[in-house]
Amino acid sequence: MSLATHKFCPNCGHPLKPEPNESHTHSLCSGCGQTIYYDPKVAATTVISDNQQVLLVKRGNEPGYGLWSLPGGYVDRGEIVEEAAAREVLEETGLSVKITSLIGVFSQKTHPVIVIAFAGEQISGSIETSDETLAVAFFNIDDLPEMAFPRDTQIIRSWINST
Repeated sequence: MSLATHKFCPNCGHPLKPEPNESHTHSLCSGCGQTIYYDPKVAATTVISDNQQVLLVKRGNEPGYGLWSLPGGYVDRGEIVEEAAAREVLEETGLSVKITSLIGVFSQKTHPVIVIAFAGEQISGSIETSDETLAVAFFNIDDLPEMAFPRDTQIIRSWINST
């Protein structure tokens, strides 16, 4: 699977051609010869628990519209990752959280998003939906709904094993 996302050189406008390598993480400009690198995106997510239950959001946008996931999203350039994780929880659930520990860093060779997962605890607020979520609810860790992202299930398993 190619991770290349551009067709033309941002410097001179000539077509790009993938470098002959396995990962296709960069391309070569056919005009100026510059190598164009494709950097990964970083996302942060948080596991918030309450008595063997985890907080999930029903996604109101793609990918995974209508399916459940851990609250989370992209980290903005210059943003502290833990602050991004807490911000995403607040935006998607209405809850202010304190990040308590790192669960792990999750990546896949064929996917350009690196997910940094944290555990957190609610410090204020009340559960509410947002323009990004159709529903917000706690689920028993042994009876999770259909998840939007397989990595979320992996993150929850890692969290269970670390507690």
